[in-house]
Amino acid sequence: MSSSRNNDEIKARLNLETSHIRWHELQTYYARGQVVRVSSRLDLLDVAAELTADNRAQFEQWLATGAVGEVTPDTARAWYDCNTELWALVVAPWVLVQDRSDPTVH
Repeated sequence: MSSSRNNDEIKARLNLETSHIRWHELQTYYARGQVVRVSSRLDLLDVAAELTADNRAQFEQWLATGAVGEVTPDTARAWYDCNTELWALVVAPWVLVQDRSDPTVH
């Protein structure tokens, strides 16, 4: 099986596990440091697939550019105040979240 087909199958499986969730419901995971912010410039499924594949080089690049990273306290407060609805996907132990309502957030 080609790696492209395998990646497509992983992304199809991950897509079935995505969901919208309100920020208030993620407070426990945020407190544990398990929430990973994904820029709206990236495809959430691509990020999850690379995390599943343990592609460290890609993650280091995304971290360096700020496309993936921790949720800052200021962002967490803003999301809390509005109880922002996020697109989310669990890749244990991480919860990947993406705010698709604000294209300027990265």
